[in-house]
Amino acid sequence: MSVTFKPPSNEPSIRLLMMPKYTNPDGDIFGGIILSMIDEAAAVEAQRQAHHRYVTVSMDSVQFHLPVKVGDMVSLWCQTVKIGRSSIQIHIDVFASPRCSDDEYKVTEATVTLVAIDEYRSAVPILS
Repeated sequence: MSVTFKPPSNEPSIRLLMMPKYTNPDGDIFGGIILSMIDEAAAVEAQRQAHHRYVTVSMDSVQFHLPVKVGDMVSLWCQTVKIGRSSIQIHIDVFASPRCSDDEYKVTEATVTLVAIDEYRSAVPILS
């Protein structure tokens, strides 16, 4: 079953300045930091679509295109791809703007699937 969902937001789900505490030994931002932000952005978008408790069940098609540096402003843009009975699939594009620049470039993208659950951690319908 496929349902109608809200169009993409005009604002990013998350925007965050990359700090030195997020770096690996080479001075780039850890990929795990970006993955964590992707997971959070997906949760924000899922809540925007329908208020439920969600759990992430998969993160597919993760592609790291370019490194992220300290001082970059990272913005995560979400688009709901599909809403099923109890699951929601969201595509996230991650962009970085270098410090003191108006340039922005895509650094990562991923597709995340979340499932709506109840207090017993059982799947529930998203839209009824």
